[in-house]
Amino acid sequence: MDSKFSALLQQVPIITDGAWGTRLQKLGLKSGECPDAWNIQYPEKVEQVAREYVEAGSQVILTNTFRSNRISLAMHDLGKQTPEINQRGVEISKRAAGSHCMVFASIGPSGKILMSGDVTAAELQETFEEQAEFLKGGGADALIIETMSDLEEARIALQAAKKTLLPVGVSMVFDAGKEKDRTMMGNPPEQVVEELTKAGADFIGANCGQGIDGFISICQRMRAVTQLPIWIKPNAGLPEWIDGETVYRTTATEFASFIESLVRAGATFIGGCCGTSPEFIRVIRDRFGN
Repeated sequence: MDSKFSALLQQVPIITDGAWGTRLQKLGLKSGECPDAWNIQYPEKVEQVAREYVEAGSQVILTNTFRSNRISLAMHDLGKQTPEINQRGVEISKRAAGSHCMVFASIGPSGKILMSGDVTAAELQETFEEQAEFLKGGGADALIIETMSDLEEARIALQAAKKTLLPVGVSMVFDAGKEKDRTMMGNPPEQVVEELTKAGADFIGANCGQGIDGFISICQRMRAVTQLPIWIKPNAGLPEWIDGETVYRTTATEFASFIESLVRAGATFIGGCCGTSPEFIRVIRDRFGN
């Protein structure tokens, strides 16, 4: 395993970053606009987000490349800029990180549904291989395939990303079923861990979909069936639409009050997803940082 990644794993809990999309919205990103295009259009604003997390104490920050696969970018007529958007995304985060933290490059879903025939497995494989290579070329320390609802798409992305020989993790969304403990396709945590472990994941986890209280049992169930590092990034609660604005009600202090339970449940990496901010990371770092 990568020596830098192995050294990082000795520092549990490892504090990652918080939300990117909702932070960029605060800086002017409009609804329907492609956040990843800002790597070219407004790199200074993207770097501001990255620097805020570094200054807050993140040991790992991500990149503004969540939708930077060719399929997703083509929906915004940006397909030809796929190489530049990915490489710039990593370079921006690396510049902000300096020697203070590692950069895990973000790979999100394609936006197409494999089961309905919107895209083929071969097309996904090619698309994710391409993105992963661009991210590696930008200098990423590791790759995180995140916010995945379809286990099969996640597996394809993992196999594609593993070709870079970088450490690769996969994070699924559990927001379906009576207990909100299944993916959109009905997969429980145990099945997710089993299949992604077989496919070669270096770390596995969950993000988005629900507030932090719902992640404790998911983390426990993952830890019961794996010794791999576990990646956890919950939302700041569920979004509410109030006076034309998306609001997340969970405060940084409330969010941080669950971190000890997550660590006991087996979490290795802890950060935040939608609605979280550098303040969330600062509070977590003050309480639980190494």
